[in-house]
Amino acid sequence: MSKEILLVVEAVSNEKDVPKQVIFEAVEIALASAAKRRFEEDALIRVSIDQRTGDYKTYRQWHIVADEEYSAPASELTIDDSEEQNLGLGIGEIYEEEVESEAFGRIAAQTAKQVIVQKVREAERAKMVALYTEKVGKLVHGQVKKVTRDSLIIDLGENAEASLPKDQLIARESFRMNDRIRALLLEIREDNRGSQLILSRNAPAFMIELFRLEVPEIAEEVIEIRGAARDPGLRAKIAVKTNDRRIDPIGACVGMRGARVQAVSNEMNGERVDIVLWDDNPAQLVINAMAPAEVDSIVIDEDAHSMDVAVKSDNLAQAIGRNGQNVRLASTLTGWSLNVMTSEDAEAKQQEESQKLIDIFVSGLDIDDDLAIQMVEEGFTSLEEVAYIPMEEMLDIDGFDEDLANELRSRAKESLLNRALQAEEQLDDAKPAADLLAMEGMDNHLALVLASMGVITMEDLAEQSVDELLDVEGMTEARAASLILTARAPWFAESE
Repeated sequence: MSKEILLVVEAVSNEKDVPKQVIFEAVEIALASAAKRRFEEDALIRVSIDQRTGDYKTYRQWHIVADEEYSAPASELTIDDSEEQNLGLGIGEIYEEEVESEAFGRIAAQTAKQVIVQKVREAERAKMVALYTEKVGKLVHGQVKKVTRDSLIIDLGENAEASLPKDQLIARESFRMNDRIRALLLEIREDNRGSQLILSRNAPAFMIELFRLEVPEIAEEVIEIRGAARDPGLRAKIAVKTNDRRIDPIGACVGMRGARVQAVSNEMNGERVDIVLWDDNPAQLVINAMAPAEVDSIVIDEDAHSMDVAVKSDNLAQAIGRNGQNVRLASTLTGWSLNVMTSEDAEAKQQEESQKLIDIFVSGLDIDDDLAIQMVEEGFTSLEEVAYIPMEEMLDIDGFDEDLANELRSRAKESLLNRALQAEEQLDDAKPAADLLAMEGMDNHLALVLASMGVITMEDLAEQSVDELLDVEGMTEARAASLILTARAPWFAESE
């Protein structure tokens, strides 16, 4: 019987290309399972096989536990029992006793077969994960093995299969059984069935890897791909940069007579690809990314991380693209929120914003329009900037001397102080209702601030939106939502 075990292990190991150790463990589990039928259900049985001779022994085990933790007589011994039997074992150790071994017969062989199949699957999955972990984010090739309602099952060879979900396919493309396919290994996903290789054909990285395949300069890192955006099956944009000034990155990616970019486009089901030049200047990058539309001007709002992009009126439709496609791809590629408008609208918006600043400076600094206009043209956007700008920067402005600079700074600080005092007076005059003050999550200062905004009662608070409460300094979205929900609690109580 011992030789039979060795023959089984040898045959299965060679057939399935699985280490012998895995097969020995499976046979030990099968023999232990067969032997366990002679004991209580919770009994612990261990089988140890001599991997050289094939001989095996069976042991019953008991865990040594504290008296108060004793709950399973079939698999546990108390520390008192251990001391009485002079076992010399402490809490947490295991006592073993050799018992009669089960013959490696039909039942044990059947159990071993089931365990071996499971172990082989686990080993194959582990081998597959080890093989493909380094290929995540790279292109893989395979053959369509099965088409289901939700995905395609792709045979990658060497007993490896991958799943290509339908939502990871390019729009309007379809595959049949035995079709050859190329895709990006997106991730290795763990689920109840084990590790699964997940593929994608609509990820931007798929296009990047195709260019890396078609353009040797990218593979050699002479040209870098700095960003990519896709509307799968329709249009894409890719930003490239050269590390060698002698090489034109766009020309290299396009190829002779467009051969390289056409090869990529064909693989992506005819998806049109715009190749743009990367620029470290965000404004210039946006101008490049908006191609083929021509940009007249750009206004950057760094706080909102957005740009107003102005184009000629007859160029507006091209700049926006069908269903906003061009501007959406440009925004994704650059990482900036882009607001496209005509040059006339941009000028009107700029004049409106400039007039607001002029009015602020005229009233806040008590100066005439001409000086306020000059300050706006110099880039001042708030009274805070005027109050705390370094003196040397003030003196760099044409027509400004030290006396004028000091006077403007003094008036700005005074205006800011008056504004703060008025805000405090509004808080003092505001009287929140008792139910608002007593509400869970409310404090006196916040109640006063809300009252100054006209939110006096819990009912007033219940009618607010989260966005409206975010105007309160220091308010977070989570706290605003919690306060509003608490204020609305009486509504739900009444409806019940």
